[in-house]
Amino acid sequence: MSTSCTEHQAKQNERKELQERRRREAIAAATCLTEALVDHLNVGVAQAYVNQRKLDHEVKTLQVQASQFSKQTAQWISMVEGFNQALKEIGDVENWARSIEMDMRTIATALEYVHKGQLQSASS
Repeated sequence: MSTSCTEHQAKQNERKELQERRRREAIAAATCLTEALVDHLNVGVAQAYVNQRKLDHEVKTLQVQASQFSKQTAQWISMVEGFNQALKEIGDVENWARSIEMDMRTIATALEYVHKGQLQSASS
């Protein structure tokens, strides 16, 4: 009986050692897996950070360009309004010139009429 008890203890010790070895192997495998997952996540996080910085830069560039475009558009609008005003003034000058021309013709006709009247009364 003492032999079987010793054998039993030996087998039990072997099982414990096997269990302990498997436990250490499982821990080592879990540690490797965890490190691999963390490395993979870190690569993704680093790429996301790089992408975010690029996006931030692009947003700032776009804001600057939009502001410049807005200023340029305001200048164009101002120029077009000035051009329209100049066209109106040209139209006003044109109308004024026509009005003066008609007045001058009226005066010329009146002077001609008066002159003819004076010639006729001088001849009579």
